[in-house]
Amino acid sequence: MLLPPKSRNFVALTSSYPLLETIDYPSDLRKLSLNQLPQVCDELRNFIIESVLTHGGHFAANLGVVELTVALHYVYNTPDDRLVWDVGHQAYGHKILTGRRESFHTNRKMGGISGFPKMDESEYDAFGTGHSSTAISAVLGMAMAAKLDGNFNRNHIAIVGDGALTAGQAFEGLNNLSGSGTKMLLILNDNNIGIDPNTGAINQHFNTIDSENNLFINLGLNYIGPFDGHDILGLVKQLEKLKTESTPWVLHIKTVKGKGFAEAEQEQTKWHSTAKYIKIEDPETKPITSKIKYQDVFGLTLKDLAKANKKIAGVTPAMPTGSGMLKAMEVYPNRFFDVGIAEQHAVTFAAGLAKEGYVVFCSLYSTFLQRALDQVIHDVCIQNLPVIFCIDRAGNVGDDGPTHHGMFDISMLRPLPNITIVAPSTGNELRNMMHYYAKNANGPVAIRYPKGFINGEEIDWTMPPAKIVEPEIQLVSKGDDIAILSFGTMLQNCKEALELLKKQGINVALYDMKLAKPLNCLILNNLFETYSRFITVEDGSKIGGFGNAINEYNTEIGANADIESLGFPDEVIEHGTTEELFSKFGLDAKGIANAVYRNLSE
Repeated sequence: MLLPPKSRNFVALTSSYPLLETIDYPSDLRKLSLNQLPQVCDELRNFIIESVLTHGGHFAANLGVVELTVALHYVYNTPDDRLVWDVGHQAYGHKILTGRRESFHTNRKMGGISGFPKMDESEYDAFGTGHSSTAISAVLGMAMAAKLDGNFNRNHIAIVGDGALTAGQAFEGLNNLSGSGTKMLLILNDNNIGIDPNTGAINQHFNTIDSENNLFINLGLNYIGPFDGHDILGLVKQLEKLKTESTPWVLHIKTVKGKGFAEAEQEQTKWHSTAKYIKIEDPETKPITSKIKYQDVFGLTLKDLAKANKKIAGVTPAMPTGSGMLKAMEVYPNRFFDVGIAEQHAVTFAAGLAKEGYVVFCSLYSTFLQRALDQVIHDVCIQNLPVIFCIDRAGNVGDDGPTHHGMFDISMLRPLPNITIVAPSTGNELRNMMHYYAKNANGPVAIRYPKGFINGEEIDWTMPPAKIVEPEIQLVSKGDDIAILSFGTMLQNCKEALELLKKQGINVALYDMKLAKPLNCLILNNLFETYSRFITVEDGSKIGGFGNAINEYNTEIGANADIESLGFPDEVIEHGTTEELFSKFGLDAKGIANAVYRNLSE
């Protein structure tokens, strides 16, 4: 019996799990009879529902693969048989069945288990999968290694969502898989949705697929399906048959994202993930009180710009809701495009629009921009096309962890020719920057901003805004001896640090820098003449970042200033809350104040 949706007051796990509690590892699952598996599925689904509503995490995708997860671990000899989930936010059930049930309450918490498969966390996590569309390539590599080693018994399984098959790398893998002669199974988990509903020809093909003549068969692959992905006994039967095959196969199953939780089935996008059982109100339908997301500022501003200018267009790779572009897309569907999980295509498609005179806002998460770096370099920057990259989730993203932190965008983009790199310190500045570059971009522009909330009451929603100005360095607070140079939304932490310092009778200067490239040499020259010590603060990698740019200029002009750069170090930044990570790496108010103390004591 599945649990009903919980109330907003739900706070703790209450159900018992008589079968699930006997399963510490898949070897325990395999001791059960076939007729016990439906109960295992019910208990696993309920456990995920209660856990995520209590502690937060990815939700709907995990509910959709419960039966598949149980069937896979029942049939295959994991971890010797290699099992890779693409993308890994659907692997909660897998983790619970592979020795992590008792620690699952630590999921996505600092020091706890990761929200994604992670090789150094468990031998059952055959490959790390934080980004989509990589599993076919990775599993094919493993299968080929087994073939070369003469191991013809090991099975290799890649579970790939239909949304992930819009990405170029997935097709590169399929192209290579066909003639590989490997013992590999590709399971197409087809639920007709990624985070947002899937679009395009691939999605249409899967919805009307012909079992005798389809994409996979035409690529030379063996294909079977589609089957009901929630029929546990049927899945076990099919997997037992496919387990004996020695050549690549595709098993196509149909599943329901959010299966077993009514609200998640009905509102799959909203229930992709949740911090807890709380609905975030849309600022267009509810009064803005104290909090609003940067993504909402982006989306509402973009809609305003599109209304005022018919040459405004937008592109996003499968993230219209997450990025906020959906707000403009719903009103102007002919000018705003969700191109699917295809970041490389998104960037070059935006470049083509820009080449023909459109003002193009290309919205990507920082972590996904990494997948399109060549296109940013070759198709946009070298050709100096005015694509405005709105880089969402830049910097520390908290509990999503190392595969989703946006640490590297400044370092990646700063060496590129022609590009302007800016970061607003407030939501109002994000709106201003979008308005300014919509009219004044004459080459590529990158506007980076973080995941998180801001004060919604500060936003000037008038159209057109009363004042649209070019982003420029601003003095926030006067001081002596040391100047803190803050880039982007780290300004708030810097302001709080100033308050701590003032209590100790220490007054330092604070500047909101806004620009990482090009640097304003005239103002920087004046700063180097005024101060001999600087502390730069940024939400990103120290290597190649904003602080690095200031240090380079310091050397270039021979200013010989002492500069300490605060940012994230050269290591994998694990998961935790954003506040915990800022504190750990000295980027909270206390850490910034301590940097000032260190410099004053030298």
